[in-house]
Amino acid sequence: MLLFYHKIAGAALALILCMTGSAALAAGNDFAAVPGGCFSMGNGFSDGYHLEKPVHEVCLDSYFIARFDVTVGDFRRFVAATGYRSEAELGDGCYVYDGGSWRKDAAANWRSPGFRQDDRHPVVCVSWNDAVAYAKWLSGVEKRGYRLPTEAQWEYAARGGGRIERYAGGDEVEAVAWYSANSGGSTHPAGQKKGNALGLYDMSGNVWQWTADWYGEGYYRESPKNNPEGAVTGTKRVFRGGSWFYDARGVRASYRDFAVPSYRSSYLGFRLMLDQEAKGSK
Repeated sequence: MLLFYHKIAGAALALILCMTGSAALAAGNDFAAVPGGCFSMGNGFSDGYHLEKPVHEVCLDSYFIARFDVTVGDFRRFVAATGYRSEAELGDGCYVYDGGSWRKDAAANWRSPGFRQDDRHPVVCVSWNDAVAYAKWLSGVEKRGYRLPTEAQWEYAARGGGRIERYAGGDEVEAVAWYSANSGGSTHPAGQKKGNALGLYDMSGNVWQWTADWYGEGYYRESPKNNPEGAVTGTKRVFRGGSWFYDARGVRASYRDFAVPSYRSSYLGFRLMLDQEAKGSK
């Protein structure tokens, strides 16, 4: 019954976009329709950390989310068009892994994150502020409301519309994720692993992804049911998905972490969602 609802809702959402002239835009930018619905957010298995609990019911309106992380090539086009300089370039670099420990490298940034990459790889060494700047630029260029997804939107989409599964795309980590056991210590081109039920790739592993939400220590206990947007204020933003550096437990769909908005690391990138009406990040 749930699958039937998703098919009907997805078709309806696509029809709305077609009528408003947005269908070609969404398809051309590799965005997937996410039909609204309700799900149990948080870790429903026995392998969760305390940050993933309590499990709580969340209901979301329909939206679109990118099938892939923003890539080096995508970010390069943004920089070429605007002359933008990332916080790593303006500041003291980016955290990189030297094979034994993580350290801040003043020379590291999205162009040179400490390992080989090309334009197909997800961009890393970008802060939350860099991600928001990219979304605002793209929104202005295409006259659409691109932004970072909320944490709830991210998890619902990662789990294929709220399915009960450990990773984004199933329970077999090797099939869906680049993680510590198979990554070779670096990112990989976007979309090489199996996608999930919505056709989204690398929601588990490869790179962590910034979300819009402030982190609140007790927020999972206080979260509203409908369209939660995270804590009202805070000092750190949530990111989701795990990365090439983390073990299998660290790339589960319910796992979460957080950092100050200026933080940048060679394991951290982002993907966008698409509103039907433009709105800024909170």
